[in-house]
Amino acid sequence: MSDFLLDLSQNPNARRIIKRLGLPIPMPEALRRATGPWEERPLFNQTAVVGAAPGATLLPMVARTLAVGGADPRVVGEPELMVPFLEPGQAYGRPPVALEVDPLPDDLRAHALVFDASGLAAPADLRALYDFFHPLLPALARSGRALVLARPPEAATDPAVRAAREALPGFIRSLAKEVGKKGATAQVIFVTDGAEDRAEAVIRFVLSARSAFLDGQPLHVDARAEDAGAPRWTRPLEGKVALVTGAARGIGAATVRLLAAEGAHVVCLDRPADDGPTSQIAREVGGSVLLCDVTDPDAPTLIATQLKEQHGGVDVVVHNAGVTRDKTLARMKPELWDQAIDINLAAVVRITDRLLADNLIRGGGRLVCLSSIAGIAGNMGQTNYAASKSGLIGFVRALAPKLAGRGITVNAVAPGFIETRLTVAIPVVIREVGRRLSALGQGGLPEDIGQVITFLASPGSAGLTGQVIRVCGGAFVGA
Repeated sequence: MSDFLLDLSQNPNARRIIKRLGLPIPMPEALRRATGPWEERPLFNQTAVVGAAPGATLLPMVARTLAVGGADPRVVGEPELMVPFLEPGQAYGRPPVALEVDPLPDDLRAHALVFDASGLAAPADLRALYDFFHPLLPALARSGRALVLARPPEAATDPAVRAAREALPGFIRSLAKEVGKKGATAQVIFVTDGAEDRAEAVIRFVLSARSAFLDGQPLHVDARAEDAGAPRWTRPLEGKVALVTGAARGIGAATVRLLAAEGAHVVCLDRPADDGPTSQIAREVGGSVLLCDVTDPDAPTLIATQLKEQHGGVDVVVHNAGVTRDKTLARMKPELWDQAIDINLAAVVRITDRLLADNLIRGGGRLVCLSSIAGIAGNMGQTNYAASKSGLIGFVRALAPKLAGRGITVNAVAPGFIETRLTVAIPVVIREVGRRLSALGQGGLPEDIGQVITFLASPGSAGLTGQVIRVCGGAFVGA
């Protein structure tokens, strides 16, 4: 089912009439999304305006990332801020240009506004955020990106320093709601000292069109997981084996296609009753079929045996299979509770435990679990579902440090309102509310979730582990 208001918003005459009449009708902006496999230079010819607070330490990494990604840097502030951009700019043919914002050039259209806030040392220093973003926001392009980089709040022992850093998620979530009408997004990335090289791939992804529905999120880059070295920017999953559960439809099928496009051999797992669509998606991408019910007591053994015998192990495991069994708790039958908990949570634990016990997840592997914003914020009539998805968050956070020494990362993705066959069945009023209660004013697509999963499955995501990443368009509910 299409989104009528999103379709209507693409008509310039309709937008103009609604605006002129002052009608209270949301007109969401169509998002710019990536097509095709990963590119060597995803930011090619895109203008990135960069600024920094005094004492910033991340500009050399930012300069290198933008140059390698193909962006054109425009630097705001003191002349010395240009220095980190000179060498990479020369090497990649992307020389920096000083930008004066008073007045703002009429022809400036910035794909990205990037601010290095790593030097913040006191609440008063937060004024630097205002001074940078205030004059530049009118120049932020449609589907643009606002990004703040900082050091982790928990690394600060001084209360004033921590206060300044803790202010950033609140700032970025609010900014996301302001720029969302343009289809633009805003994130903050906290980079642990010593993990700067790992932040480059994260920045590339966040600034690219592949992060279209990721919005208002704090991402934490650290060096806990062993790193396998410099990531490949194209076909990063070449030679890797990926297992995707619930692969027949929706987010699962979108993820299968995206992983395969980056070189992975995908083992598509779904129920025997879904043999037809599972086999179809596997044939489409040249993958394999594994038919089993994840709640079957023999499922962990069956999965482990096939991965060992046919592939010698697995590099990426995406736990996507899940169900909703909605009823208010007072009306819920025990079997509905048991099904949601078993499929969404207990099966994930059993299968993962077996793969780890048999040493089938290779070093440098990636585990991704599909949680939900319902597991963060809760939902009427979904006590079972929300409990299972919240439980996955705890599972991810506890497992991540145990596997870091082997270079295996463990993360959860929490989708918001996504346009799937399940949301089509939602009553129209509730569906419209779900779509509009976000900074971007629309639902996401299955491929939006698949893009984030694919990044988390890549070697370049080594700096992200034990995290819950909401892909919700800046939903107004939850943390």
